[in-house]
Amino acid sequence: MQYRRFGRTQLKMPVFSCGGMRYQYKWNDVPAQEIPAENQRNVEQTVRRSLELGINHIETARAYGTSEVQLGQVLPLIPRDQFILQTKILVQELGQSFLDTFEQSLASLNVDYVDLLAIHGLNSASHLEDCLKPGGCLEMARSLQAQGKARFIGFSTHAPTEVIIQAIETDAFDYVNLHWYYINQNNWPAIEAATRHDMGVFIISPSDKGGKLYAPPKKLTDLCAPLSPIVFNNLFCLSHPQIHTLSIGAAKPSDFDEHLKTLPLLDRATEILEPILQGLEQAAIETLGADWWQRWSIGLPTVDQTPGGLNIPVILWLRNLALAYDMTDYAKMRYNLLGQASHWFPGSRVDRVDPEGLKPLLANSPFADRIPQLLRETHDLLAGEEVQRLSQAD
Repeated sequence: MQYRRFGRTQLKMPVFSCGGMRYQYKWNDVPAQEIPAENQRNVEQTVRRSLELGINHIETARAYGTSEVQLGQVLPLIPRDQFILQTKILVQELGQSFLDTFEQSLASLNVDYVDLLAIHGLNSASHLEDCLKPGGCLEMARSLQAQGKARFIGFSTHAPTEVIIQAIETDAFDYVNLHWYYINQNNWPAIEAATRHDMGVFIISPSDKGGKLYAPPKKLTDLCAPLSPIVFNNLFCLSHPQIHTLSIGAAKPSDFDEHLKTLPLLDRATEILEPILQGLEQAAIETLGADWWQRWSIGLPTVDQTPGGLNIPVILWLRNLALAYDMTDYAKMRYNLLGQASHWFPGSRVDRVDPEGLKPLLANSPFADRIPQLLRETHDLLAGEEVQRLSQAD
């Protein structure tokens, strides 16, 4: 395993983290005695395999159902100084509620303290305002830090880049969990801001939200050769020293195996990546045209500016991925989540808005005349049954 300094926390962070979102029994709380022994055994084996590999950062959240209580049956069996533990409390939990929820987490995890406490789902400007106000969750988190129950305070976010930067510029946080990977590099300015503030940078879900890379289409697989798409994306992310760790949402012990192939390549990352990056760009240009590929995102209105909350940038981005790389399954999964995931993935599908009525809002786009038709075509390509976030499934 390789390790990186996790910003001003000074923690020696493994470049991969053991995310606790996918091995739990249920997305809602159930008594420990109702958890099947086989499922609990899998959690323990996954955590032990993680530690054997040197992946000693274990990450979970109060919102991950039985994840905490299942970890709480494993962690007391491991010397406390052998792992870095992170949990997250939803930003909506304010004041005393935040403290009570954290105490529930601590009891479930069966530990005296966590190394990293994140304010979970800081996804909007109003969330940030609530977080920072007197008696808000940041003040509560700092009180827990003063008591020695949380060593460092950060935040987890799906927010627009400008909101993430706002949060970082407060200099109130020690680290940030955010999205950034090859297919979505929008948050790079936020990572640069985090670097200026010497914050730890944790990348959320690079193999799932980063393209369902564990089940890639043949075209993407061929374009990433000789690497697998998972290893390519890992190497792309970790070739940037500003990135400290990538989350592996392991559902079973063997889920770490493919990621490990990244480690011996890190010293030659630039050399290995260059031809793959060129091939991916060329494939996109051949499919979509150079002018579109280079300028498609210019002048697009935001969700808040669009009638019906149509998320035009995301819809056109998903169209790009489906056409350029045959990532249709991923694009369908994300597209049909629109309208179902609130601030976690905001916006609506095209069938809820008349694209023709958008033309005045597209005046700053070089493709204003084409976009309404492209939106309709994208809906025809990707629409299916609406889906829910994993945490809404139970």
